[in-house]
Amino acid sequence: MPKLKTHKGAKARLQFTGTGKLLRRKRHSSHLRTTKPHKVTRKFAQKLQVDKVDVIRLSKLLPYG
Repeated sequence: MPKLKTHKGAKARLQFTGTGKLLRRKRHSSHLRTTKPHKVTRKFAQKLQVDKVDVIRLSKLLPYG
């Protein structure tokens, strides 16, 4: 059986935790950042957990994660 290929875009944007959960970054984090409130820009540093609906779909892109 051949090896599965990792989707490089998903590899750059997502990461697995030690317990196997998927984390993602927030959107709108880089464009027009100076006009956004500082409270909002601080929250861009936090990572969010991927929704349960999307975990199955995204984990196929990262078969060895």
